[in-house]
Amino acid sequence: MLRYLTAGESHGKALLAILEGMPANLKMSSKDIDDELKRRKLGYGRGGRMAIETDEVQILSGVRLGKTLGSPIAMMIENKDYENWKKIMPVEDDRTIFQEPVTELRPGHADLTGCLKYNQQDIRNVLERASARGTVALVAIGAIAKKFLSEFGMSVFSHVVQIGEARAVRDSKAEFEHLRRLAERSDVRCADEKAAIQMKNEIDKASKEGDSVGGIFEVIVLGAPVGLGSHVHPDRRLGGILAGAIMSINAVKGVEIGLGFSVASVPGSKAHDEIFVEDNKFIRHSNNAGGLEGGITNGEPIIIRAAVKPVSTIKKSLNSVDLLTKEAVKGHFERADVCHVPSAGVIAEAAVAFEMAKAFLEKFGGDSIEEIISRYNK
Repeated sequence: MLRYLTAGESHGKALLAILEGMPANLKMSSKDIDDELKRRKLGYGRGGRMAIETDEVQILSGVRLGKTLGSPIAMMIENKDYENWKKIMPVEDDRTIFQEPVTELRPGHADLTGCLKYNQQDIRNVLERASARGTVALVAIGAIAKKFLSEFGMSVFSHVVQIGEARAVRDSKAEFEHLRRLAERSDVRCADEKAAIQMKNEIDKASKEGDSVGGIFEVIVLGAPVGLGSHVHPDRRLGGILAGAIMSINAVKGVEIGLGFSVASVPGSKAHDEIFVEDNKFIRHSNNAGGLEGGITNGEPIIIRAAVKPVSTIKKSLNSVDLLTKEAVKGHFERADVCHVPSAGVIAEAAVAFEMAKAFLEKFGGDSIEEIISRYNK
């Protein structure tokens, strides 16, 4: 069984990840992970924190001589900014250091709900872990999952569809690999150059107004074989698993697969993908289902879109109340991104890659890459 655990605070010493269940003999290097961490850092509209952090992984266990061992893989990514936060984030109860608690609640963040749930009097005890900084660990895990999937001809990538009111126009004839290349060259990860300029204008406008802006990204999985997931029980439906993984990412408020919400406005005759046979193989000429039918992969590309809300921490602070006094205040402000949609897509790639690797291992599992390849090729 493939599973992971992460730990760490936004301004703590480091972020940690443990991945268990990855088979032995998968070729793996720190560079494979660092390349994905670098992609997460990029994106027009990111805050000053990205200029501080190097985000380089230290693999602590589970890899030797460039290959996985089959044992848990432990990783650490240091927070360089911790040097500036030592007096705010000490581990020990040092009474010589006193920091005023943060008590101005931010609407849209985990501040109030987290403090009520865990009985906290200082919002920092919640916001440090609720911060999107923690997704660094997920991206490290996703990098390994991507490496595993590539052994079987699968790949995962993302591109930005919309930021604010600026929306990309998709060339229906464009190959997926062309779409990927265009997105990777764009600093808003948008394959439509004209729309990318408009997206940057949306971000600039929000920045000047002390505001933030959200959008939509799309994740595409190529090369998934037929038969991953299952229809037999709700928690085994791969569509639900993938949607849940993306919904669990900070600031994501909506997920759709294939036609998604558009199916509500078309008749059944146009909503479903007709089935044909060519060269004794089942094929479809459309992909309205987004690669999943009955919770099972059908051999078509998996296409998932997600809506990302604007960043909750904004200079144009919203009306709120003080956690302790309950008096009216403006929401707390700390350094933050203006737009995190491009990086959210990269984070979603990691979440999807992990779940795809998990589903793949459930079907073709083994203890080594060689064993899994032999089962997959039967």
